[in-house]
Amino acid sequence: MSEQNTTPMTAVQSVPLPGSERSAAAGIQATHGPVDPSRRIEVTVILRRQEPLTQMPAEPMSGAELAARHGASAGDLGLAVETFTRLGAEILEADPASRRLRLAGTVEQLGRIFGTSLEDVTSSGPHGQDVTHRHRTGGLQIPAELDGIVTAVLGLDDRPQARAQFHAIPLAAAGTSYTPPELARIYNFPAGADGSGQSVAIIELGGGFGQADLDAYFAGLGITGPTVTAVGVDGAANQPGQDPAGADGEVLLDIEVIGALVPAAEILVYFAPNTDAGFLDAIINASHAAPTPAAISISWGQNEDDWTAQARTAFDQAVADASALGVTVTAAAGDNGSADAATDGKDHADFPASSPHVLACGGTRLNADIVTGTISSETVWNDGPNSATGGGYSDTFPVPAWQRGLPAHARHRKPAPKPAPRGHGRGVPDVSGVADPQTGYRVRVDGEDMVIGGTSAVAPLWAALITLFAQSTGRRFGQIQPLLYSRTSGFHDVTTGNNGTYRAATGWDPCTGLGSPDGTALLAAINSGL
Repeated sequence: MSEQNTTPMTAVQSVPLPGSERSAAAGIQATHGPVDPSRRIEVTVILRRQEPLTQMPAEPMSGAELAARHGASAGDLGLAVETFTRLGAEILEADPASRRLRLAGTVEQLGRIFGTSLEDVTSSGPHGQDVTHRHRTGGLQIPAELDGIVTAVLGLDDRPQARAQFHAIPLAAAGTSYTPPELARIYNFPAGADGSGQSVAIIELGGGFGQADLDAYFAGLGITGPTVTAVGVDGAANQPGQDPAGADGEVLLDIEVIGALVPAAEILVYFAPNTDAGFLDAIINASHAAPTPAAISISWGQNEDDWTAQARTAFDQAVADASALGVTVTAAAGDNGSADAATDGKDHADFPASSPHVLACGGTRLNADIVTGTISSETVWNDGPNSATGGGYSDTFPVPAWQRGLPAHARHRKPAPKPAPRGHGRGVPDVSGVADPQTGYRVRVDGEDMVIGGTSAVAPLWAALITLFAQSTGRRFGQIQPLLYSRTSGFHDVTTGNNGTYRAATGWDPCTGLGSPDGTALLAAINSGL
């Protein structure tokens, strides 16, 4: 869909957009002046729901049902399209189901419409590498007639939004390592299921994969690999960088873990720009795909304070939509301990893992017999502040109903290096699995065999397990946390270790959640409640 108004630009009567305030990027190295006003850019605009989505449906909704009840109303969508077209923007897409408009225009046009100015700057990205990008600070404005209708405008500032939560080491340097099939034996994944009839989506914000790597890896495991399809979002594409320690490591890790555990499933890898708009658009495209995936695996994130409020809300609503459609979204809880790499002396939960509509995945250190599957020890992964599982409490999202009354909400490590957390919000993570690179996953990246750890490996591990559950039960689970928290079996409870401020304990804790899976026992427990 493409509509463009070529009449002269008119004045915009504007109001502030709540939650759009953005701080300066971290570690600005250089400023290069205003962005060329004639440069064409694209942005994502999110509209309000016509009905709030306050609780998950008992059964997955169809896309048509979601759109009719919780999508954008025809009146809101029509007014937004008319307004932005009249003001000179080009309408690339207008989707009522996801409440999303994709707009294009020059920097001058969109800066005028949204009341902001853009600079080109070079700053330190989430992975510590300098990146040149568009930059804005302060809040945005929206046309007055769209006050209360537009809830988010993303992509004007295209700074890198998230980091991949993985740690790679040479194969020879790993003390202990496991293939995904070995972990399936150790974690007792359900036998007789292979993902047939299911699809799984993976979100990637950089890097790529080559089919030769996948063919060699799965052949080495003695299995026939899955069908893997790359899907481009917002101009991004599968672009292997031939850098095993870079984003390619994340991409191949995710595909190889899921592919080895559900080899008969279809895997779709959504490549998007590493911006708030690109990340959100990838989640929307994946969750609204046909057929609906059983799970979406996300191994990218950033601490909550490094997101605008409008972006957090838009993301949370997008994964709520996914849950309502029956998609379980798994996300890495972070790899930098309880502080989540922040330098303000405070603890932070990682987002999007901290969304209550996401199954947050923490990390452990695992020692187990690969032949018998017997676990000799499993503790919290903590090799230091920048190599430890994330976990803690959200400052943004309140305690969900299925976490209320957990005694661990009052625990933290003693003697505590930091003050006890104030007013606990949603606890992270929900579940866990092996993540320590010293007991990590054997994978193949850009022709190299290596070991990768990090909670980014746990998100695909759990996405694959959820997919096996979907195949075994003939149903999709969406927001599965209430079901998991109501079970009394199906987990290996991790009770030793800490991630900085927080310590493991019996039952749920803000290091490893409910624990690592005993997949067959958990499936039986789930079946008993269906």
